[in-house]
Amino acid sequence: MDKEIQDRLDWAIQTCSERGLRRTKAMRELLKVLITFQKPQTLADLCESDGLCNQCDRATVFRLLGRLVGKGVIRKLGFQERAAYYIFSYPGEHNDYLVCTDCGKIETLSIKCPVETLEKEVMASSGFSGIYHELEFFGQCPACL
Repeated sequence: MDKEIQDRLDWAIQTCSERGLRRTKAMRELLKVLITFQKPQTLADLCESDGLCNQCDRATVFRLLGRLVGKGVIRKLGFQERAAYYIFSYPGEHNDYLVCTDCGKIETLSIKCPVETLEKEVMASSGFSGIYHELEFFGQCPACL
């Protein structure tokens, strides 16, 4: 396994433990899959992945995803009418996304984040620390036009 992937996996497992989640083989495999893919995945994508398809059932993966979102280790993307997508959430890093309102496709925004400067201004003027944001743009993808 790549050192960067292993470092992220170690961080995620330690963070889960510190936040009250029990370390299980299924959780480790789910985190490993999310970290390795490095792009948003649906529940179906995750359940069909090599690391999970023989490890646990769909209901177990769904419950784990909910717990990991609740503990801030992964991020849930999308909107209610469509399948949710999940992405690993590593401290100090983030991606912003384009979401198609017709087909539900999610793409990573490929421009520099337009909100990072605003985050710094908000922290400086408010006294808050550790501010973060989640940014999703909604519209129609070229295939749905």
